[in-house]
Amino acid sequence: MDLSGKVCVITGASSGIGKSLSLKFSSRGASVALAARRNSKLTSITDNIKQLGGTAIGIKTDITKSIECKNLIDETLNQYDRIDLLILGAGISMWTPFEKISDTSFFKDIMDTNYVGAVNCVHAALPHLISSKGMVVTCSTAQAIVGFTNHSGYAASKHALHGFLDTLDMELDGKVLFLEAFLGWIRGTNMRSNAFGPDGKKMGKTKRKHSKNSVDVDVCAEKIIQAIIDNKKTVHIPWKLKLIPLLDMFAGNYLRRKITKAVNSE
Repeated sequence: MDLSGKVCVITGASSGIGKSLSLKFSSRGASVALAARRNSKLTSITDNIKQLGGTAIGIKTDITKSIECKNLIDETLNQYDRIDLLILGAGISMWTPFEKISDTSFFKDIMDTNYVGAVNCVHAALPHLISSKGMVVTCSTAQAIVGFTNHSGYAASKHALHGFLDTLDMELDGKVLFLEAFLGWIRGTNMRSNAFGPDGKKMGKTKRKHSKNSVDVDVCAEKIIQAIIDNKKTVHIPWKLKLIPLLDMFAGNYLRRKITKAVNSE
């Protein structure tokens, strides 16, 4: 896929991977429509892109509301007349053992953002992606295919999204392309500080830094973009995540011990 001249809708564009992808798509000649809940952040990023010679619009969007997702797509079409790529970058996480949770109500927030929000966006964009023979890209995680210690609600939401998109891929049979980016620990995002703790509140910034096994956010974005250009169906960042299905099949207990150790090291 040649990104020059393509129209790309990116959710979660105000920070982290979404922000990095927005800047990198623009630098490759794509026109971008950026979605996030905070107008101030969107304005800052779109202004930056325009100063660098790119084309961008920001559309305040709460993806948990289907009407706002429809507005996101309508505004993009009004501006650019087409949609070639839908990047599902919005997401929220958690970091606590299930037995220590005092109130599970935040599980609904996780599911609404990570799963229902993605469904809303895909539903609104799908006819236009079919028309352009476009692509849906999801910033997924290893938690989409196996459980992860301290991430029960997050893993469940990503399992749901994985199953939804895999089913659509089967149903559409090539009318739209699908790329699932399975990500490990990524440096330079606010996922951890925004993650829910046992009391249902955001954890905030901690002194604990990511381990050496983590990947820089800009490196991650470059690998996702290369996978799009190459029309891949999956990309694993870091590459060793592709071993998870094989280990799960033949050495499940060993894999789960390794996962628990990795989570503890982070």
